[in-house]
Amino acid sequence: MSLAKSVKIRPLETMQSGMTEFYTPQSSHETMLVQVKARTCDDLFVHHFQTDQLLVVRGSFVLIVLQNRQYRYIPLSDRYPAVVTIPPGVPHSAINFSDEPCLVVNAVLRNGDPNPRDYRPMKPRIPYDLVAARSALDQMISPVVA
Repeated sequence: MSLAKSVKIRPLETMQSGMTEFYTPQSSHETMLVQVKARTCDDLFVHHFQTDQLLVVRGSFVLIVLQNRQYRYIPLSDRYPAVVTIPPGVPHSAINFSDEPCLVVNAVLRNGDPNPRDYRPMKPRIPYDLVAARSALDQMISPVVA
C-alpha cells in the first residue's frame, strides 16, 4: 500500500548579511512567475508530471488542495515566506480575496514530459467553502493574541 501524496509547507531558511536577508533558493527544472489576479477564484488543476513549489513574493492568496474528498485551505502571504510543495496528482486551486494581484514564484520540478491536460481547469465537483478559506487567511494575517 502506498502512502498518500501530500502537500508540504516549509518556512524558508534565511541568512542575514547587514541589512539584506537572503532566502534559500529552490531547485527546479524551470521557474515561472505566476500572477493570481485580484478578486479571483480559480477552478482546480491537477498536474500528473510536475511538482509545484510555490512561494508568494507579493500579496496573499489561499491555496485550495483537494485530498480525500475534502478541501484544505492553506493561506499564503509574502509576510510569512514559505514554500508549498504540491506533488503530482493533487488537485489544487487558488482564491485571491484581495483587491491587488498576488505574485507567486513556481519552481517547477518535472516528473515527465508536460501534458496539455495538466493545464486544463476542472470545475470543482464540491463547492469551495469561501467562509473557511477567508477565515484561514484572516487568521494568518492577523493572528489572535491570547
